[in-house]
Amino acid sequence: MGGFLNRFFGRKKEESVTFRRERAAELHGMAIRYVTERIDGEDLVAGRGGCLSVRNGELILLSSEKILFRANVDMLDASRLMSGDGVVLTAPNLEEDGKMRTYTAHFVYHRK
Repeated sequence: MGGFLNRFFGRKKEESVTFRRERAAELHGMAIRYVTERIDGEDLVAGRGGCLSVRNGELILLSSEKILFRANVDMLDASRLMSGDGVVLTAPNLEEDGKMRTYTAHFVYHRK
């Protein structure tokens, strides 16, 4: 029944390339307050300030004046935080030869 309703109301599967591209486009230009990375069950601050950008099919996370994370949009899992003030990004990091990374980018306060 749920699958029928999702198709009827036009909801896209989060695993689809179309959904991933649309989510990346929504994140383009978002200002970042700080970025954390979970290592051994502990959230560590990986950078402060910055933004998210989409270029040439890649999502780029800039923070602390450097590229922390660069990933192919088609392979990116981007899940918004329930509070709406951030996003969890998981994908192979092209800056580290494809090592799987998960970063949480917390947005600068804004209203949409």
